[in-house]
Amino acid sequence: MSKTKERGILVGAFVLFLGALVAGPMMLFAQPEVQEPEDFCERRTLQAGDSLNTNFLIVNVYNASKKSGQANRVRINLERNGFLGGFVDNYPGELEPNNVMILTQNKEDPKVQLLAKQFKGTVEYGQADFETKDGLNILVGPKFKGVDGKAPTSTEVKVPVQVCVPTIDLS
Repeated sequence: MSKTKERGILVGAFVLFLGALVAGPMMLFAQPEVQEPEDFCERRTLQAGDSLNTNFLIVNVYNASKKSGQANRVRINLERNGFLGGFVDNYPGELEPNNVMILTQNKEDPKVQLLAKQFKGTVEYGQADFETKDGLNILVGPKFKGVDGKAPTSTEVKVPVQVCVPTIDLS
């Protein structure tokens, strides 16, 4: 190899080293770009007489039992009944549901009533003792009886209710 090629390779390696020396710490301490979350749904209000469908409702499921993966299985079964699957996690609070507990301040809400019809056994109601996600939130207890695969997937609205209608971006 000639001296000119060796010097060229050495200079190239030195330039690459200097570039990495400058760019490395910049990348290490760079802050991520904050991106606005895209809404995957449009908020709409259903009026009395309209049909409330399960595919308008997001359900977040929290495992309040010691059975691993139970919340995820419940979310999958609710999705089979048409619900939009939301957040799944272990329950961080102190409530102790037996079968299933819907976290709500109004158990007369048509969304809550439609969700309650999805479960076998007794459904309990309570107020969240932790920060919840948007949508309906449920706790699955240690004596969970299951999701009813034959439960109704719609109900007639008697009072105005806000829902999340999924949007599809065709662009």
